[in-house]
Amino acid sequence: MSGKVIAPAPDLTAVPSSPPAHVIPAFGPRIVVGMLGMLLSVIMSAVNLYSTDINGADIQGGMLFGADEQAWSKGIFEAAMVVGMTFAPWCVVTFTLRRMALCMTGLMALAGALCPFAPDLPTFYLLRGVQGLAGGAVTPMLITVALRYCPPQYRLYGFAAYALSSNFGPNMSLPIAGWSSDYGGLIGIFWNIVPFCALSMAALAYGLPKDPLRLDRFKGFDIVGVTTGAIALAMLATAATQGDRLNWFDSALFTLLITGGGGLFAFFLLNEWFHPAPIFKLQILARPNFLFAVIGILVLVIVFLGVVVVPLHFLGETQGYRPADVGNLALIIAMPQLVILPLVSALLNIERVDCRWVFITGLLLAGYSCYLASSLTSEWVRDDFYGIVALLSVGEAMAILPLLMLVVDQMPPDDGPFVSALFNSTKGFASILIGTIIEGFGRWRVGHHSSAFVSQLGRQPDAYQEHLTTLASQLVGAVPEPATRTDVALEMLAEQVHLQSTTLAMADLYRLLLVIVAAMIVVTLTIPTRIYPPRSIAPRPTR
Repeated sequence: MSGKVIAPAPDLTAVPSSPPAHVIPAFGPRIVVGMLGMLLSVIMSAVNLYSTDINGADIQGGMLFGADEQAWSKGIFEAAMVVGMTFAPWCVVTFTLRRMALCMTGLMALAGALCPFAPDLPTFYLLRGVQGLAGGAVTPMLITVALRYCPPQYRLYGFAAYALSSNFGPNMSLPIAGWSSDYGGLIGIFWNIVPFCALSMAALAYGLPKDPLRLDRFKGFDIVGVTTGAIALAMLATAATQGDRLNWFDSALFTLLITGGGGLFAFFLLNEWFHPAPIFKLQILARPNFLFAVIGILVLVIVFLGVVVVPLHFLGETQGYRPADVGNLALIIAMPQLVILPLVSALLNIERVDCRWVFITGLLLAGYSCYLASSLTSEWVRDDFYGIVALLSVGEAMAILPLLMLVVDQMPPDDGPFVSALFNSTKGFASILIGTIIEGFGRWRVGHHSSAFVSQLGRQPDAYQEHLTTLASQLVGAVPEPATRTDVALEMLAEQVHLQSTTLAMADLYRLLLVIVAAMIVVTLTIPTRIYPPRSIAPRPTR
């Protein structure tokens, strides 16, 4: 493939000591194959994360673990994932994009293939940690590929590929998780990514150009920042995943993780502020558009994952659905992205279109889906969520692409690794926070509504006794003993209270997501400035 020299585009692999121009192969079929390989690797990272999370109970049973051991394996995986997302941009610059992509994709597949055969718990923890680190590391590389190799007129379509990794991968993981556990058992849960990772590596090896190593960068290596940052992020991510199970600050371990991780993270940020070659360049948060993008990715991941995860949790609790039973919900979101994202990219390539209003439109659609879902009742089944997630599918595509445009707006090439580290570490934390919100907030609201129901029954003893008598009368034929019928009726009443409490708690979760969306719309109207498509090279006014 012939090469040519082009002016430096915003490049997430550029560093201050890089030359002023990069020799980049001409955009063509070979580069497209490499980009598709990178996209497949990132999608498999998302599938691995959510598939193993959804099938946590099956993994626990298959590996003969207790609930605590399974919770810790999840925490170790997600903490390692956030660390990988944060420090991968520095490694990409140093060891080259092609080498890192091949190494991390292969490591993710190898660790997954070995997980079902782990001889003991420490080995399983180690393999899950390695898999999380590798899976997190590949995530920032996709936007690097899009920015480095896509010409300006195609750059928004490269962003669409990155957006696929944020919505297509997580949503495809739900049906894949169901099929893997139902037809492949424990091995299928971990091996579902292996053939696709092999295909990805073949495409990466063929399509991505070979760049020289930059081992000279170790001379200015921020060892203090990497050490304190990795430990701090791991502690905070672990605290987020284990908080509800440990009962928050009633647990000495959770308190240690939060205070120790928070203190180390504050020291890490202070070190990064003054270090000449930091991992996080905090000064770039002074740019309104990038600050907005960091806030926006946190909100979008929480909202869009929440609207899908809440039905999964609700239908599992109230109707006994397994992941395979609700796979259609995720497919309604995932499959249309293949069409909607290119259409939104074409829309955003029109100079008259303000990406901020496209972003707001996407938020409005997401907010309306939350509003519709907040009226759910205990009678809802899978089909009742179809319209809600269909709205979300359109809103998600219209929100994520404008945000990616704002990420790279006015970004000097030297700031690429810092932008990638900040943006993707925030995205990684957001994917953990949604689980924490559903578990913590959901448990609190279930307890609140249960207490309200019990209190109401206590204040109305006649109504309570009448309801209990009605339930007991329904059991006359099935339970002959009167005393036993009373006990069973009490159990049925308790189940009804739990069912209604869970339903109201899930509705409260949707209202919380709606409030978050409304707040984000207000932020959108105040912080970001007007930008134009990447293909527009003439200077423009900012408002």
